[in-house]
Amino acid sequence: MQKTDFGIIGLAVMGRSLALNMADHGFKVGGYNRSRMVTEDLVKEHPHENFIPFYELEELVRSQERPRKFLIMVKAGKPVDLVIDQLVPLLDEGDMILDGGNSFFEDTIRREKSLKEKGINYFGTGVSGGEKGARFGPSIMPGGDMEAYGHVAPVLEAIAAKAQGEPCCAYMGPDGAGHYVKMVHNGIEYADMQLIAEAYLLLKYVGGCSNREMADIFDEWNRMELKSYLIGITAGIFREKDDLSDQELLDMILDSAGQKGTGRWTSLESLKQGVNVSMITAACNARIMSNRVDPRKAAQSLFVSPEKKQPADKKAFGEQVRNGLYTAKIIAYAQGFELLAHASGEYGWNLDYGRIAAIFRAGCIIQADFLDDITHAFEKNPGLTNLMLDPFFLEKINAGQESLRHILAMAIINGIPVPAMSQAAAYLDASRGMPVGANLIQAQRDCFGAHTYERIDREGNFHHEWRLTDA
Repeated sequence: MQKTDFGIIGLAVMGRSLALNMADHGFKVGGYNRSRMVTEDLVKEHPHENFIPFYELEELVRSQERPRKFLIMVKAGKPVDLVIDQLVPLLDEGDMILDGGNSFFEDTIRREKSLKEKGINYFGTGVSGGEKGARFGPSIMPGGDMEAYGHVAPVLEAIAAKAQGEPCCAYMGPDGAGHYVKMVHNGIEYADMQLIAEAYLLLKYVGGCSNREMADIFDEWNRMELKSYLIGITAGIFREKDDLSDQELLDMILDSAGQKGTGRWTSLESLKQGVNVSMITAACNARIMSNRVDPRKAAQSLFVSPEKKQPADKKAFGEQVRNGLYTAKIIAYAQGFELLAHASGEYGWNLDYGRIAAIFRAGCIIQADFLDDITHAFEKNPGLTNLMLDPFFLEKINAGQESLRHILAMAIINGIPVPAMSQAAAYLDASRGMPVGANLIQAQRDCFGAHTYERIDREGNFHHEWRLTDA
């Protein structure tokens, strides 16, 4: 039997890509899939001297020296538990299981605790970058036992993307830390994509830009401070021709987008933590509304549409959209990192926010030059409470908020839905010390439910006997 250094269980798109990535880096990789055909297809389509197929789980386990190391790449939820149940009886104390799927972090905490009692090290391992990233270098976020991480670090750091010569992989913290960071990464991704979609709507339906013009605009943006993976691929999307008609492909795609749940998890977790991630929530809700295709079509004839008002200077408007998008992007990341900070304290993870930003700089979907600035912000001030308060980003927000407000006004006047950008402005205004109306809410709660209220001139809780009269 051939000996292996690492085992991968689940050889669908992501699993096979990671297996081949490891094999490229000189590791002997054993691969197993529940369906024999999937393994056979991988061997046939991508033969590799360092990839060894196995058709029985027991044989895969026997191919490794202790401590054994296995990466599970199956659908999150019950399938992960089923694989663990099959694998654990074959393992010995000190062996390691890594879950590279998008598992919910509370499931990871449960699994890590249960397996630790059996002497097995479990790592919730966030992997971002899609098929291409997995194949040639993803961003990797492992969480588990720090000492045991030393056994898997050489493999994970070798296959990870590199940014400025550093691997985009780092130990996140104990138990569920890795999957939590991946969850928030995906939440930020939702907001980032929604902001770009809103910029597209503004340029097309307010600015009157064609797909070709928007491709050129996004190409230009991708040479500036907005340079990122998402901006880059969006420029290419605008140029893509449809292979089933003579139209541009984007115009033939249904105006409806799905979601797999990680953005929703981020939003729900923010409510538990008491942290405002309204832009991520808005992005999730935007996808929900997009799925109401037939009701939206039916409502078009029922609601009066506002009269269109185009900007006087198309080029200047495009520049305002760029500045507004960048400003809103800062605020979205500030929300995501604030949630990480609260969770770090709540779960005792001691997250390194600068290091997290650094591993997002390449390989993952939200990779962007902008993340260098976030890394530097947390390196200068590890105790930074909100990214918007960093001097660099504070200056950018103050310079760009006028553009954000202007394009929001133009969107509202023209009937363009921009929920994420709207929440960016609302979050900024609520953060900058303006009254938020909570004094009236306190009064209402005390009036109808005797919930008491706090005063500005003395300490304590007070109740007022409200003597309301009709006007």
